[in-house]
Amino acid sequence: MKTKKIIVEVCRVILGLVFIFSGFVKAVDPWGSAYKIQEYLASFGLDFFDFIALPASFIQSALEFALGVFLLAGVYRKITSFLVLLTMCFMTPLTLYVAIANPVTDCGCFGDALVISNWQTFFKNLVLIAMAILVFLWHRQMSFLFSKKSRSLVVLYTLVFILGVSFYCYANLPILDFRPYKTGNNISELMEIPEDAERNVYETTLVYEKDGVKQKFTMADYPKGDSGWTYVETINTLVKKGYEPPIHDFTITNEDGDDITDEVLSDPGYSFLLIAHKLEKANESHIDKINGLYDYARQKGYRFLCLTSSLPDQIKEWKGSTGAEYPFCTTDDVALKTIIRSNPGLMLIKDAVIINKWPDRKIPGEEELLAPLADSPLGVPPANHNVRTVLLLALVLFVPLLSLFLFDFFRYRKKTHNS
Repeated sequence: MKTKKIIVEVCRVILGLVFIFSGFVKAVDPWGSAYKIQEYLASFGLDFFDFIALPASFIQSALEFALGVFLLAGVYRKITSFLVLLTMCFMTPLTLYVAIANPVTDCGCFGDALVISNWQTFFKNLVLIAMAILVFLWHRQMSFLFSKKSRSLVVLYTLVFILGVSFYCYANLPILDFRPYKTGNNISELMEIPEDAERNVYETTLVYEKDGVKQKFTMADYPKGDSGWTYVETINTLVKKGYEPPIHDFTITNEDGDDITDEVLSDPGYSFLLIAHKLEKANESHIDKINGLYDYARQKGYRFLCLTSSLPDQIKEWKGSTGAEYPFCTTDDVALKTIIRSNPGLMLIKDAVIINKWPDRKIPGEEELLAPLADSPLGVPPANHNVRTVLLLALVLFVPLLSLFLFDFFRYRKKTHNS
């Protein structure tokens, strides 16, 4: 019995921490989670369900985080262990399919905070589902921290906390940025491939045709000099993936079709980049501030570009509805959604370094645009407060729960196990 209890306690702690981490990193980036869900839907041919992606991201992160907390706290042990097992029974076959079919590059189980391969994800889930089975079968061996009178408050506060984090990050920007485009990063440096880096390895197949029949050859045995064969095509198949820089899909193409990426990134001055991955879906509520910012940039001699993946007709429609006079450039849609989780959003760079980012509702207004950027807080990267943010959130979550535990311990704690 003692051995069984030790096994259950170890399993529930590991499961709880994994679920908390997985739910939290999704909660701080609800749009990122929504994009991943859309990617899954597209891989199954279910693009018409895109509208559920954002609500589903809120539900998924809240469920994972809450179940992790409930496991550690030992509240509603039977239903919690059942829901954890049910979650793993859904995720494990799904990740097996993803590992075999490879419809997405990574599962997104830990957001952008920790990217692991699809096969690593599946094997990780095999371990977790085994733990989930043991915890469910032996849930009565789990310790509990709260009495029956208090556990409903634990559930309520945990859900309020994690949904509050999600909604705050949805309305603003992720409070913890795990992407390569975070403030302070140098875009050019993150695009570089080291000289000694491992390169992609491809297998080249040559297709030739003779008497109406096509045949594949390798580079060593193709019918060179044989006039009876007609060349059809060359097929390059990736055999082994080499080093891929953190930023590998960022390009800026102007309206004339010229690639001006290097020109923009090498500019020693400030450049405002308005990011609108889809103009037809962009929020127009703050157009006056955007137009005012463009006027400010023009007066001070700063570059101002709108980066979008929208088509020329959609750009024309945006100009007509907003009175936009700034130049438009084309950039990859995925890159734009990775740069900033707002449509539109604003990024300020200087000599390829990301100085600052703002969601549309916090784009600087006239009162903030009086001085040149060099003399303004806007032109200085904000301090990195990631550690302080994590500690603050931990206090907000655990101090009330600890207070409830102490109150429960001295006033209501009973020696009998709750179910």
